[in-house]
Amino acid sequence: MQTQEFIRRRRHLMQMMGEGSVAILPASPVRMRNRDVEYHYRQDSDFYYLTGFPEPEAVAVFAPGRKNGEYILFCRERNPEAEIWNGKRAGQEGAVEIYRADDSFPIDDIDDILPGILEGTEKVYYTMGIHADFDKRLIGWVNRLRDQSRAGMVTPGEFIALDHILHDMRLIKSSREISVMRKAAKISARAHRRAMRACRPGKKEYELEAELLHEFMTHGARSSAYASIVGSGANGCVLHYIDNLATMKDGDLVLIDAGAELDYYASDITRTFPVNGRYSRAQRALYEVVLAAQLAAIEQVQPGKHWNDPHEAAVRTLTEGLVELGILKGRVTTLVKNEKYKKFFMHRTGHWLGMDVHDVGDYKVEGEWRLLEPGMVLTVEPGIYIPAGSKGVAKKWWDTGIRIEDDVLVTKSGHEVLSIDAPKDPEEIEALMA
Repeated sequence: MQTQEFIRRRRHLMQMMGEGSVAILPASPVRMRNRDVEYHYRQDSDFYYLTGFPEPEAVAVFAPGRKNGEYILFCRERNPEAEIWNGKRAGQEGAVEIYRADDSFPIDDIDDILPGILEGTEKVYYTMGIHADFDKRLIGWVNRLRDQSRAGMVTPGEFIALDHILHDMRLIKSSREISVMRKAAKISARAHRRAMRACRPGKKEYELEAELLHEFMTHGARSSAYASIVGSGANGCVLHYIDNLATMKDGDLVLIDAGAELDYYASDITRTFPVNGRYSRAQRALYEVVLAAQLAAIEQVQPGKHWNDPHEAAVRTLTEGLVELGILKGRVTTLVKNEKYKKFFMHRTGHWLGMDVHDVGDYKVEGEWRLLEPGMVLTVEPGIYIPAGSKGVAKKWWDTGIRIEDDVLVTKSGHEVLSIDAPKDPEEIEALMA
């Protein structure tokens, strides 16, 4: 993401805040995997969205109208000895020159400097409950200032959740963000195609996971956006199955839910295909129901439609298909009203997508489903899951889990399927696997 993009976001935020306010945003902490071993560091999405700063032990402060600079970044000092072990730090010079902070101070000096920035402000934009230790420090600074208010000092009298306005900003993607997400989806689509070509009976699920990761990294995506799901046979009926340990069997389906993260932006694609390269008649029949439901839902992704329209279309189409196959019995309208489909389709049809795979943004506004607007990106992912032992369901349907998921951008005139390169037509999948 270009520097000007971060500058534009900060200006927009501070315009909404107005003078007499301060926003405070801590970086994500380093997390330990096990003794002496850290997880690979990934910056907090909100923090990165406004700063582009990738290091831990940092706090960003935004103070509209501050004479000595509106954007202040507290971060680690340069330390040649520490940098030998863990790589270079930006330090105060880098914070200003590279990351375009107006001013920067050592993170160890925050107790002395930040209370002075809070002095004279009326509102503090900060999200409580995420960083418990920092919550206590901030409350302590404000309380000390309030103790001095008898001397006529103006002190913060109102705390406002920063995430409320920041997450509304993140919900509408810019052209640069969309470009990155389009690339991430293309990389992920290539990975799904690679997994289809590599799939054979007798292979382990994690061997397909390895194919996915290889394709991600080969094209510049250093990590997955989330733990990849590779579930064959009965494992495809476990919605968040991530063990990926089973041996794939001839005659089973395999469900892969996997997406690359590129430059802090996620993709999220699911495809379900036969381990041996050919759908059985029963598998093909169920697959066609899910595909029809997904296409019906995608058609509802239009500006002016509301968030729940795609879900309602998917539910209606899935229920019709299950009735035609004899898996559900009764009138479609009654079955939908009584939510009988939930036995086989128990999750929502999608979620927001962006820097987080389950991205930020409210789904309802003042109790009503949010209207879709150009620049929003969402997933569309209906599914059918029929585990063994399902009462009243013929055995030929058992241990079948099918989900089809795409990443869809709301445009001015309709929608764009960002993940269009990942095959989902059964004929195309079989031809690719052959």
